[in-house]
Amino acid sequence: MRSDPLANAPSSQSLPADGRGGERDRRSYDSDQAAGLRRLLARSSSRVVTVVGARDGLGATSIVVNLAAVLGNSGKDVLVLDENLSQDNVANTLALKARHDLLHVVRGDKAWQDVILSAAQGVRVLPVARAIQSLPKLNELERDRLLESLCAAAKDMDVVLVDAARAGHSVCASLSGDEPLLLVLNATASGITESYALLKQMAMHNGRQAFDIVVNKVGSEREALAIFDNMAQVAGRHLQVHLEYLGHIPVDEKLKRATQLGRPVIEAFPAAQSSYAMREIAQGLLRAPRVSDEGHDVLGSVMQRMMRQSRPANNTMAIT
Repeated sequence: MRSDPLANAPSSQSLPADGRGGERDRRSYDSDQAAGLRRLLARSSSRVVTVVGARDGLGATSIVVNLAAVLGNSGKDVLVLDENLSQDNVANTLALKARHDLLHVVRGDKAWQDVILSAAQGVRVLPVARAIQSLPKLNELERDRLLESLCAAAKDMDVVLVDAARAGHSVCASLSGDEPLLLVLNATASGITESYALLKQMAMHNGRQAFDIVVNKVGSEREALAIFDNMAQVAGRHLQVHLEYLGHIPVDEKLKRATQLGRPVIEAFPAAQSSYAMREIAQGLLRAPRVSDEGHDVLGSVMQRMMRQSRPANNTMAIT
């Protein structure tokens, strides 16, 4: 691992009424498998952060890409786990050609070193989406390969960023209550409503009590704080959860332009407002407390959990 740290830096709209009725949510099989893998990584020596939005298109992938670049440029070794198959996933956003992925490793066709992609300085991207989706069909040998490959890829990394899949909102079931999570909250009426629904889902069905929040595409810090404060008050009152404000991403045409160029904004336009904002958020991530290793038999417990979760769930789930 490279050890150069980031320099320290100084660091209202309506919400839906809460309710606890309705059908219980489906914890889909592949989501439960993803949860086991993330918990495995959370017990490694790397700092692991999962980034998620209530749906595609809210900026979570863009934030993963840019935070990875900030951390890499600061001297950190960063691994990005790309869980998305969509066209705007991490690999495509960075104009990387992913000819192979983790599923090829699982099947024994490739070594993990052959499928990992080099992005910005200090940043590696591992496409894992198909492997995660295939977990229900993997035999014991293939599961061993998957776990061993992830452990090996993350071994010397300072930070692991997970761009969590959001298809069908299966992410709700896969994000356990004990893993660090950054929720990207879009500063629109629909974005706030969708994000609150996701908070509620994870609080009620996953037992999650804490969330880090980034307010995206906002006009000013004052507006971002107003949105966050309103969300935090309602979530605390109705869901008994704690929200932590990590920062905001301003509306910035240079961020959009950098994405079109297939580059992180901090590299394409280092003086842009969004570049400064990404640096602030990265610093906040590094200052956050780490999940400690309590000495569990990680591989054994994760494999047992994965085997238990291989049984299809009978409950149903929907967020629309």
